[in-house]
Amino acid sequence: MRQDCKHFQSRTYPTGDTMRKCSLDLAPEAPWECPADCEGYERRLADVNWRHGSLVTPPTPPAPASVGGDASIGRLLDEAEDIVNRAGASITAEVEAQEEARRRKSSRKWWRFGR
Repeated sequence: MRQDCKHFQSRTYPTGDTMRKCSLDLAPEAPWECPADCEGYERRLADVNWRHGSLVTPPTPPAPASVGGDASIGRLLDEAEDIVNRAGASITAEVEAQEEARRRKSSRKWWRFGR
């Protein structure tokens, strides 16, 4: 990926795993490749890490042989993201309903206690 793009994000976890992504979600083959003619590419004007030390992003692992060879990868990842987003919305609604029911139940106890 183009690490000099202002939309490139990277995070290294305590396990040593590193996440690399495009914050605009325009790199379907992340973390290996950005599209050659990416419409969202903007060169980073200033690097937030003026002094590079041991916190520099580790090198990206070698890309699998399938990267760049199949245009359906992006569509598949978009479909998977849509499924997760739909599930997330219904799970959020379910949790909020449970929390509201719990709040109503606990507020009734205090109301009776005050009488």
